[in-house]
Amino acid sequence: MNAFEGLKAKLDQEEWPCVYLFKFIVLSDSHKIAQLVDLFDENAQISFHSSKNGKYTSVSAKVVALDAQSVLAVYQKAANIEGIISL
Repeated sequence: MNAFEGLKAKLDQEEWPCVYLFKFIVLSDSHKIAQLVDLFDENAQISFHSSKNGKYTSVSAKVVALDAQSVLAVYQKAANIEGIISL
């Protein structure tokens, strides 16, 4: 079973389209944050929060997702960013 099968099963239970909240934690590196932000279109509501010591940044993105596959596609692309944690 791959890492996304459990998530896909949960997403398949949702009614689509719907508002979906993505959450990630990444090192506070402007290049990594830019890579993550580039996964979303201009309609996404993106917010950032630095950790207490500033080493990490949490990134939340609220989007209107059309279906489960569009959500999974974002997570699959995000997995290519070194050191990212998907929540």
